[in-house]
Amino acid sequence: MSDAQAQIPVTVLTGYLGSGKTTLLNRILSEDHGKRYAVIVNEFGEIGIDNDLIVESDEEIYEMNNGCICCTVRGDLIRTVETLMRRPGRFDAILVETTGLADPAPVAQTFFMDDDVRAKTKLDAVVALVDAKHLPLRLKDSREAADQIAFADVVVLNKTDLVAEDELRQVEASIRRINPSARIHRTERSAVNLTDVLDRGAFDLKRALDNDPHFLDNDHDHEHSHDHDDHDHHHAHEHAHSHIEESGVKSISLRGGDMDPKKFFPWLEKTTQMDGPSILRLKGIIAIKDDPERYVVQGVHMIIEGDHQRAWKDGEKRESRLVFIGRALDEERLRRTFEACQA
Repeated sequence: MSDAQAQIPVTVLTGYLGSGKTTLLNRILSEDHGKRYAVIVNEFGEIGIDNDLIVESDEEIYEMNNGCICCTVRGDLIRTVETLMRRPGRFDAILVETTGLADPAPVAQTFFMDDDVRAKTKLDAVVALVDAKHLPLRLKDSREAADQIAFADVVVLNKTDLVAEDELRQVEASIRRINPSARIHRTERSAVNLTDVLDRGAFDLKRALDNDPHFLDNDHDHEHSHDHDDHDHHHAHEHAHSHIEESGVKSISLRGGDMDPKKFFPWLEKTTQMDGPSILRLKGIIAIKDDPERYVVQGVHMIIEGDHQRAWKDGEKRESRLVFIGRALDEERLRRTFEACQA
């Protein structure tokens, strides 16, 4: 069994109280989906597990009659995960719920950084659940709402039955403005397909790029099934802009040619050290001079990972693309210094 197979995918679930997280978790713990998921929550009380569904409980871990288990974070997350991994019987995936206000970064970093945890698990995706009706207000009055979207690989836009189509478009436009590369799923009552949120490989940039080659493109409208005319679209963007000003999160997309590795890598390190606290996420595909393979980079704050992905294909445009999502980033400086790394 290879390492990759041995690693269990971990999904980090964020979202405000009232966004539908409990509904989603209850579905995972009670529906007949034929998978074994381990759900880590902060408090059992919040979920209100139905006693009829519990097969056995040892105070810390509840086993459900659909094969899933639920446990609370006792002490630190790493210990909780290690406790889970010692249990007999394997899980298909682990889902970690962060409390409504929590910044998902430290949770993501745990799975990114801790060697023991990393040997057994791999961060699969950060999923943000948002309430379509209340999101515009949340973006106005809280940094966390914007951060949760900025961090997400997948956004579940829930409670869509409570808003009109044009409002929904405006909300989607404001999500895109913060995070152009997240996948957006519209749902009612958290009825998202579990396959859309679990085992996505979205945090694994190599796999994400294979699933969606336009992952890093600025314009993501290719994903929308509904075509809307330019007038609407323009209006939605302007409207969204007024909401986003307050949250201050924006994405900066950089493009260039082949990079000189002697310049690019030191630049990336220096930039992340200097701007780390302001960089929520960073993703990119880099063309390195004299290198036949695409190099992908992925980061959270100051933690950066990079790896060769695959050879550039014939007819594929060889170019370097880097997306920064963050707060108060100096776009002009990033652009200028990035371009200076070209071979």
